Amino acid sequence: MDNIELIKLGQKIKFERTKKGFSQEQLADLSDISIHGISNIETGKADVKYTNLLKLANAFGIRVCELLDFNL
Repeated sequence: MDNIELIKLGQKIKFERTKKGFSQEQLADLSDISIHGISNIETGKADVKYTNLLKLANAFGIRVCELLDFNL
């Protein structure tokens, strides 16, 4: 993914997190990703492995393809 896509993905993940009312700490616990990792993903600083996308989607109760739909 390029930087623009990483930023959009991070925005989408933050959108889903706030929609569910989760803090970064809660999402970290639910997804088994560190808080630092969640923060880096949300700010577009980290490339996201598919396994982490799957963990995040499961935490939100959605499919991975929904995370990749950047139409907020």
